[in-house]
Amino acid sequence: MKREPLGKGVFINVSKDHTFGTDAVLLADFASAKKVKTHVDLGSGCGIISALLLRDNRADTSVGVEISDEAAELAKATAAEFFEGSFTVLNVDLNDLKGRLPLGTFDLVTCNPPYKASGAGILSSGDRDIVARHETMCTLEEVIAAGSSLLRSAGSLCICQRPERLADIICLMRGYRVEPKRLRTVSKKQGEEPWLVLVEGKRDSKSGMRVMPPLFVYDEKGNYSAEMLEIYGPYKEEHI
Repeated sequence: MKREPLGKGVFINVSKDHTFGTDAVLLADFASAKKVKTHVDLGSGCGIISALLLRDNRADTSVGVEISDEAAELAKATAAEFFEGSFTVLNVDLNDLKGRLPLGTFDLVTCNPPYKASGAGILSSGDRDIVARHETMCTLEEVIAAGSSLLRSAGSLCICQRPERLADIICLMRGYRVEPKRLRTVSKKQGEEPWLVLVEGKRDSKSGMRVMPPLFVYDEKGNYSAEMLEIYGPYKEEHI
């Protein structure tokens, strides 16, 4: 286990097998468009999304749901040190939340789910990589179903995914009464196809989706773009 600085005096506990990437940071930024009282992160890993929202005072309380014992322990250590009373970690399957969390009450649910459908592509090396990147422990449908069950009416579900699964996201959200309301694509640099999509849906909302301007990770010189520097702001000196 080691500690990574997040800025503002906050550190997060990570390990070789349970760390975080740019996609999680971008999802946390996308999901923090407005402050919420209650937040749940499904498949929370080391707890990065909860830690970022709480660090920036974008959520009053956060619950991380994580099936991996090791990842859950990392998140619990971070919660105890920096967010006692506001960050709770449940070491459970996201399909087993009934009776553990009050369904239909949360303002915001986030998830950085496995990107590859079961049976799609070559499996990653290592059990933990397979769980993180492929739908072996949960499917995209299970993520959206669980998220919908947790949300109050007009609550938001924010997820990130590979662009090739955008149609799946929209269809599944609508199937579980979560209307897609906001979409943003992320490209490495201008002129390249997106490598990530960020989608927000709202429970029981009317139709109508806003497509935001694309986000570019790098500028034409290969440096982080101005927006990426702003997103990384509180801890850019440590991570960029």
